Amino acid sequence: MTSTAVPPHRPTDLQDERLRTTVGLRGAIASASERIRGGDLGLLPVILGLAVIWTIFQALNPSFLSSQNLSNLLMQSAPIGILALGIVCVLLVGEIDLSVGSVSGLASAVMAVTFVGNGWPLALAFLAGVGAGVVIGFVYGQIYNRLGIPSFVITLAGLLGFLGLQLFVLGPTGTVNLPFDSFLVYIGQLAFVPVWLGYVFAVLAGGALFATWYLRARRRRAAGLSAQRTSSIVVASVALAVALLFIVWYLYQARGVGWMFVFFVVLVLGLNFALTRTSWGRAVFAVGGNREAARRSGINVRATYTSVFILCSTFAAVGGLLAAGRLAAAGQQSGGGDVNLNAIAAAVIGGTSLFGGRGSAFAALLGILVIQSISSGLTLLNLDSSIRFMVTGLVVLVAVALDAVARRSRSSHGRA
Repeated sequence: MTSTAVPPHRPTDLQDERLRTTVGLRGAIASASERIRGGDLGLLPVILGLAVIWTIFQALNPSFLSSQNLSNLLMQSAPIGILALGIVCVLLVGEIDLSVGSVSGLASAVMAVTFVGNGWPLALAFLAGVGAGVVIGFVYGQIYNRLGIPSFVITLAGLLGFLGLQLFVLGPTGTVNLPFDSFLVYIGQLAFVPVWLGYVFAVLAGGALFATWYLRARRRRAAGLSAQRTSSIVVASVALAVALLFIVWYLYQARGVGWMFVFFVVLVLGLNFALTRTSWGRAVFAVGGNREAARRSGINVRATYTSVFILCSTFAAVGGLLAAGRLAAAGQQSGGGDVNLNAIAAAVIGGTSLFGGRGSAFAALLGILVIQSISSGLTLLNLDSSIRFMVTGLVVLVAVALDAVARRSRSSHGRA
């Protein structure tokens, strides 16, 4: 009698013949190809798009990829990038917030008036601005949960209402200048990471990647599942560290890396951890994927909606405060113009689905780099801002089209 038992050394998830090619380099390539055919494009389109944008602008103007321009580009990306982080949160549950620009402007007005006009300590004034964002997000969540008004309508009303409140808080002067010797202005304009610390951060990033992937691989092996080889983890970690060391070296040919951008990256990593490693993150993706199924599985859907609205408005407030520090002022134009649309565009361009349930915190980082790269490149070419709006709009359209195509591909792949 012939035995058909599966060899005990074979991982559980590879016991099916169709899954045996998922280990090793060839398997990784095959697995990635399968995900792409299934419509799971991940961050690949935006990374390729960013590479194309940089190549074109560098060919048109050799100063684009200079260390000075890249250093400034990173600093300019941080405030709106933080707003985009909040947009990622609400998009993941299939909602939208159109008022992040107005909320950021209101927060900067509250901070400036209490700090400069009322003589509050900067830390307390900063907390007052952030607190305004928290309260606004909580109110949004309660209106959405209790009255069932679409988030589009709620936040559109907030866009107008909080813009008016911002003008009221600023008063007849319209603009409040921040002292140049204040810590907020220092962070926004002059604070750069020491070169030695930049190298330390690069090495720590490689070490963190190794620790994260190695621990995950060990947990999978303990569960009897396939796992990434330690050698490939080492190679990836060393490659990341070397790449970051080169980037740090290159940027420090000019001013280097600003602490404000480092703060933005820390927020991205923190949100990514919350979305991928916590029960709250699983609830966010579940609600965005299927609200009714999430409710039936025991998830507190209302609390999840409230939490993402609070996070979105809080990130908007923090971004607005940093923008005020960068400009050394809070005025009627704070949070206005294209700030609101750029934050939403950054999240969408970065790969966060407008339909909910798909995206990551890194979408905000990559998306805002795309938008700021377009802005910086066109500025260096002395082109009118109208061109920037048209190009950015085209990029957003392409990003949404890719999302729609990928969504249909996943649907048809699942039926197959």
